[in-house]
Amino acid sequence: MNERTSQELDVVILAAGKGTRMYSDTPKVLHKVAGKPMLRHVIDCARTLCATRIHVVVGFQAEKIRSVIDDSDIHWSLQEQQLGTGHAVKQALPAIPQNATVLVLYADVPLIAPSTLSTLLESAGDSRLAILSVLSQNPYGLGRIIRNAANQPIAIVEEKDANEQQKLIKETNTGILAAPASQLHGWIDRLKNNNAQGEYYLTDILAMAVSDQVQVSAEVTEDETEVLGVNNRQQLAIVERQFQLQQANDLLLRGVSLADPKRIDIRGKLECGRDVEIDVNAVIEGHVILGDRVRIASNVYLKDAVIGNDVHIHANSHIEDTNIAQECQIGPFARLRPGTRLAKNAKIGNFVETKKANIGIGSKVNHLSYVGDSELGENVNIGAGTITCNYDGVNKFKTIIKDGVFVGSNTALVAPVTLGKGATIGAGSIITADVEEDSLAVARAKQRSISGWKRPVKK
Repeated sequence: MNERTSQELDVVILAAGKGTRMYSDTPKVLHKVAGKPMLRHVIDCARTLCATRIHVVVGFQAEKIRSVIDDSDIHWSLQEQQLGTGHAVKQALPAIPQNATVLVLYADVPLIAPSTLSTLLESAGDSRLAILSVLSQNPYGLGRIIRNAANQPIAIVEEKDANEQQKLIKETNTGILAAPASQLHGWIDRLKNNNAQGEYYLTDILAMAVSDQVQVSAEVTEDETEVLGVNNRQQLAIVERQFQLQQANDLLLRGVSLADPKRIDIRGKLECGRDVEIDVNAVIEGHVILGDRVRIASNVYLKDAVIGNDVHIHANSHIEDTNIAQECQIGPFARLRPGTRLAKNAKIGNFVETKKANIGIGSKVNHLSYVGDSELGENVNIGAGTITCNYDGVNKFKTIIKDGVFVGSNTALVAPVTLGKGATIGAGSIITADVEEDSLAVARAKQRSISGWKRPVKK
């Protein structure tokens, strides 16, 4: 877009369809690819083109779409009746100045690449119409590009209106086009609906441009996958897998080792250091940063996490809104909830849950424990089955565990409570009061042995 900075660009995104084949109460354009609505993907793409204005044409469940996509700078247009793509674009035209170039995109085509659109725009504007076409392996159902003897595009014929010879054509229309607004206004007004669908086809403007002796070009994309449209759940799944494979390939080219590029899901932004290894079925959401030599085992979920160098996250661990310093060990089957902070060389073992917990250097919570709303110093050892009782049903309270504390297994720490530096807690204790440093606290019933005990017998 650098060459077009003096030319205004208006992007019109068509998002009015019902999507009946999705069999869903959610508007089709809000169905997600990589955790993000398809419409959002297309808007983000338009922003990379430095669009002067972005127009979104909505119809079915318009208010729901606007509530999800609440960008303040979007120009919304309403298509009350779905009468075709030409009619949809017409709804946005009153807000588009005559001197702009108009780029028409589709909210259910989420993989379109900014580089492809930049190339298309270089062929448009200044009394030139540019359409984007693709060579389809299976063109059934798609509009065919009709070219003349000089190989210039002269018309687009929809599948239902095509004759048998035209149906053999492999070059198909993607629907994406760029045109000067001044002429687009006139072409849209001249559209007729005398076709098999009874709709106003935007594609008919190509023949009008040829009739008006306007230069027309068809830019052919080499990647059929980037213009895949979504009309049903099967196509949504295909687009999802294609998007994920693209991201996996990008990771591989940046030096990340993936056990299987087909079995990773990135639903946000992933930054990786050197020599990172990721096993199968990892799911990444939000913004995740992995340091050098991080190893992610199978079935790990990461969301909005910062992971330091040389961290090993074992299988089936769930980590969200967490900051993990270098050389930590996590899992397997660990759950680190929002607000967890681990210092260097800390260890969280299997079936451990943490929440709003700061865990100091070298401290260990090895297994079967819950640590919430807590501050742990350095070299603390938490025995199996220990829990912090941080919630009284109304309010949350904090547990503070100083450096070098040893907590025996099956202990309940009833907050608010502080365990002093070097203290030891006997196994099976229920601690309800502060413990002084370097002292032993035991709070459990005295053991008794009853001789001659008879077990109950079933009657």
